Amino acid sequence: MTYKSRLYFLISLDSCIVLSTIFLSHLLFNQVSTTPTSAMLLSAVTLLICHHIFSFVYNLYKKAWEYASIGELLSIFKVISFSIFTTAIVQVIAYQQANYRVLVVTWMTHLLLIGGSRFIWRIYRDNYLKPTVNKKRTLIVGAGSAGTMVVRQLLSNPEAELLPVAFIDDNQKKQKLDIFGIPVIGGVKDIPLLSVKYKIENIVIAIPSLNKKQLNFIFKECAKTTAKTQMIPMLEDIMTGKVSVNQFRDVQVEDLLGRETIELDMTSISESITNKVVLVTGAGGSIGSEICRQISNFSPKRLVLLGHGENSIYSIEMELKESCKNKGIEFITEIADLQDYEKLLSVVDIYQPNVVYHAAAHKHVPLMERNPEEAVKNNVIGTRNIAQAASQHGVETFVMISTDKAVNPTSVMGATKRLAEMIIQHFDQISSTKFVAVRFGNVLGSRGSVIPLFKKQIQNGGPVTVTHPDMVRYFMTIPEAARLVIQAGALAKGGEIFVLDMGEPVKIVDLAINLIKLSGNSIDDIGIEFTGIRPGEKLFEELMTKDEVNEEQIYTKIYIGKTSELFIDEINYIINNFNKFDRKQLREALLELANEKMKQKKLISV
Repeated sequence: MTYKSRLYFLISLDSCIVLSTIFLSHLLFNQVSTTPTSAMLLSAVTLLICHHIFSFVYNLYKKAWEYASIGELLSIFKVISFSIFTTAIVQVIAYQQANYRVLVVTWMTHLLLIGGSRFIWRIYRDNYLKPTVNKKRTLIVGAGSAGTMVVRQLLSNPEAELLPVAFIDDNQKKQKLDIFGIPVIGGVKDIPLLSVKYKIENIVIAIPSLNKKQLNFIFKECAKTTAKTQMIPMLEDIMTGKVSVNQFRDVQVEDLLGRETIELDMTSISESITNKVVLVTGAGGSIGSEICRQISNFSPKRLVLLGHGENSIYSIEMELKESCKNKGIEFITEIADLQDYEKLLSVVDIYQPNVVYHAAAHKHVPLMERNPEEAVKNNVIGTRNIAQAASQHGVETFVMISTDKAVNPTSVMGATKRLAEMIIQHFDQISSTKFVAVRFGNVLGSRGSVIPLFKKQIQNGGPVTVTHPDMVRYFMTIPEAARLVIQAGALAKGGEIFVLDMGEPVKIVDLAINLIKLSGNSIDDIGIEFTGIRPGEKLFEELMTKDEVNEEQIYTKIYIGKTSELFIDEINYIINNFNKFDRKQLREALLELANEKMKQKKLISV
């Protein structure tokens, strides 16, 4: 029906209903004769006109009745009540009295027939226009406002692939009740048993207020079933119209391993970044690019994106220019090798940055074991070059991204990052620039993370390869790591090694199991294969050595490690002579020095 045809149909239908209610009410009280009385005619005409007037006032003819609910019923109530009230006033004016008994019955029948005529379409649609395709039997976790919204959307959408059959909610007051005809059948701990009983094929977690610990508990219960587990979208995405409530997303491993978002000290960060010039090395990498995104939120005057890979730098430049086109930020891109000191010196001289975030590094443990000279070139020499350039041109703050593998390192990558920390601390002692390092563990979704590898193995049908059943690692999401790096930079006084609270360590085999289940597969189908620890790897990572431990937080989730002994002469010796070492000798020298076992002037001979 066109809007005009629909309008004429509803006006005609309502006119018939209004006249019928007047006739039925008078008939009930034996007030109908062969010739209608003037009072009856006056009431009919008045009620008819008033009904149509108030229907337009309350948009009764514009309602989409296939989605009718309490709001539409309230509009009908207002239209009919005001129409009857007006008719009563007209009767009093014309006859000095109103026929209240007839009007009350008229109001009741009017409400019943108008409401029924509207809601019957929704009832017909919900019960007889459902598609014949098989729908997946779905369990909704959470019988609150979000859960009921999900059920309502699924029930009202004939094309939806999911059929809600039950709610799960730990609120005892809601259990054994029906919501939209869907029963609340138990609590979270009952999910495995009830999923079997109700033949559940899909589970939707519909509790936006869940913290990570609660979500983890619910997911573990869901993982005991064969059903696929999904979540409702972020509420802000629903409210802004980016997605609808029934566009569910799969549970991501980041949802289970990430921590609650911490509040940043916006004032101190703004003072260090807003209207300042910021340079980020490794700006095309996973950590560097996220630091750039986070920094852009604080409106720096200029953001210099420095990196070695032209494609990744171009990609983050285009992304930032699009997302920040109304912020007035100038984005500068520089392609440079950290080993090229003259180029770095030129870049710092031209742009005069106030803050440098040094995120560029070689991070892949097995590759650096096989190529220790490249780790030295990038992680040690490169760090010294950019630090020296920053010091020479009076940069206010220099923040280096380090790693937990720099603590008691057993790998070349960890050893070179520990030496880079020593270099940073040394420059802080001889320079007016505030030099600090920020140390954290594995980052979910980064290029060096194990998660992309696991996902690819699962896509290929398995098996998922885990080095050792007891191997554990600390994990942090990329945005969380970037935010805490920026916060640490704002707190810098000079010389600190900031250590980010990584939460509880996670067993890699548990991570693999979660990813397999999140992908909708079973452990038996994919399989897990243990391959043995690779060269340079440790079973357990540490964030601080015993000598560095300082348990006092200077900010939420941020600690300061105590400064240990620096071996700058030995580092310079290795830098100046590393091409004279063979790979085995170079690896031994790096590990001895990084673990502070090499004494002053007792260098490995080459």
